[in-house]
Amino acid sequence: MLANYRRLFAVPHVMSLLAWSLIARFHTPGLMIAVTFLVQGWTGSYTLAGLVAGSFTLGMALVGPLRGRMADRGGGDRLVLVCGVVFTVGLTTLALLPASLWWLSIPLALGTGLFGTPANQIVRALWPRLTRGPERQAIYAAEATTQELLFVFSPILTAAVVAMAGPRYALLMLGLLGLAGAVGFALALRRAGVTGPASVEHATSDGPGTDETTAARKVRRRSLLASPALCLVFVMCLLIVSGVVGMDLVIVAWANELNAPQYVMVLASVWALGSLVGGAVAGGLKGAPRLPLRAFGAAAGIALLVPFVPPINHLPTPLLITPLLFVSGLALAPTLAAVMGRLGDTAPSHRRAEAFGWMATAMSTGGAVAGPLTGALVDSNGIAGGVLGAVGLVTLAAVLTLFLRRPPVGEEGSPVEEAPVDRPEVGPPSPAGNGAPTDEPSPAGPTGTAGSPLRPCDP
Repeated sequence: MLANYRRLFAVPHVMSLLAWSLIARFHTPGLMIAVTFLVQGWTGSYTLAGLVAGSFTLGMALVGPLRGRMADRGGGDRLVLVCGVVFTVGLTTLALLPASLWWLSIPLALGTGLFGTPANQIVRALWPRLTRGPERQAIYAAEATTQELLFVFSPILTAAVVAMAGPRYALLMLGLLGLAGAVGFALALRRAGVTGPASVEHATSDGPGTDETTAARKVRRRSLLASPALCLVFVMCLLIVSGVVGMDLVIVAWANELNAPQYVMVLASVWALGSLVGGAVAGGLKGAPRLPLRAFGAAAGIALLVPFVPPINHLPTPLLITPLLFVSGLALAPTLAAVMGRLGDTAPSHRRAEAFGWMATAMSTGGAVAGPLTGALVDSNGIAGGVLGAVGLVTLAAVLTLFLRRPPVGEEGSPVEEAPVDRPEVGPPSPAGNGAPTDEPSPAGPTGTAGSPLRPCDP
């Protein structure tokens, strides 16, 4: 099972890019905690605190595709640095804002959110350029798995700083971590030699006589939302994240009803631990991931919890449900990894960062939708109603996977001709053979997309 990971981490720069991209977005899960404590302390209102926190999310969602398009054109290192500096300045300004001027926190949060780190979409767009076949599936699984660590440790660290020094210092800490991560990730991009635009694959698909530059320009003018396959993936991301965030809110509501907030970290950590284990195992499996199987598994795992939550069942303590929570989380990271892998395979090579930007927007929208929807279900039907809502959302995402055509066999691996174009001046070994050229001849025409579901956007 570890063979995929051994091959993966032998690829130059993969470990550095993954680690620094995680550090660059470490602040994201803890940001809402610090902002909520800060604004609630100013105003005494959780509604206003939620409004400010939502402004951050809205700002990040608005610019995801735009930042992806900028990264696709090259200069991703500069983009990360600029966003890191401006975001840190925005958090610092918010932390130093007088309580009497709390209303300025709303536009400030929106403007700061516009410069949220693009590290996630940039690094996910890079994996098909650096890896292929089993290694690509392993890196998406590794990223989805290690990302769970952010949702465990970032809130814990933020809450600890809030408790010891106050929310202002927590915001300052998160800003400094974001800046350090941005600098480290930008340097990692430069060392890997992947700051330039990706090569345009299959630019002659319109016919043997089509001019490559003309074909590429036509594709760049076409919206990615014109692709039914990509739109399905984006909607799936929105639904899955809505379900996952809804379950997080259900856990908080359950602990709040029992007047025992300490249960939140225990239950949420066990759920994340299940996802960690599932993702680690999935990354070591051979063969292409079966997305429908993983998605229906994630939905079934959440449905498993329904008979054991109030008002259907009143357990003596919520801790009794922790084994089921662990099982429930097993399919989450594998499902997200498979979705990211499918998006990387489906999106045009020179617009992958933009595609992952739309994915980030879909995820942010899903998180924003989950709050009021889950709250209404819990208010009207209790904790079980919230869990059923999460089950419905993830199940709907699973149903949509049935409408995605599986990529042909030749599409499982990333096009290896891309890497030498991206890194000619650095000269690290190619991911296909640890420094040796591939034995496969270069394709003369379209390679592996003849049966692809991506028609409108295929260059």
